[in-house]
Amino acid sequence: MALNNSEKIYETYYMKVFSYVMTLAGNRSDAEEITQETFFRAFSRSKDFRGESDEVTWLCAIARNCFLDEKRRQSRNEPFPEELPEAGDTLEQATADRDSSFRIHLALHHLEEPYREVFELRVFGELSFREIGMIFSKTENWARVTYHRARLKLQERMRD
Repeated sequence: MALNNSEKIYETYYMKVFSYVMTLAGNRSDAEEITQETFFRAFSRSKDFRGESDEVTWLCAIARNCFLDEKRRQSRNEPFPEELPEAGDTLEQATADRDSSFRIHLALHHLEEPYREVFELRVFGELSFREIGMIFSKTENWARVTYHRARLKLQERMRD
């Protein structure tokens, strides 16, 4: 990744990296800060990019490390932000949706690693199984199996 190409890289991948970090952090402010740190680290270590993976995969791996560094520094958990009801939703529907969303997030929060992160990368980060496998230094098949197991574990917890 050449430094003269850094602006293009930033514009191309910012939203994808930010979305991924948002799924990890659950907090817009932290996600913005971690995303900025991700690009700072990537650009200062651009010579370390060997091209063995896609740029976005490399950036997401850096983002994951930044998030883990930040999590180690923080001793508190951030609550999930409140979502506003969409136009046309009734108050009852919005409350039911929030309750359902909260239950899903709660079940996801209690899901053990690597199932939780693989599920978040696939669903919220919209990464391919190949990209997820690369982030974990595993195979695409490992990512598929882990995602499938995560879904089964979430479904089981939602039934309980």
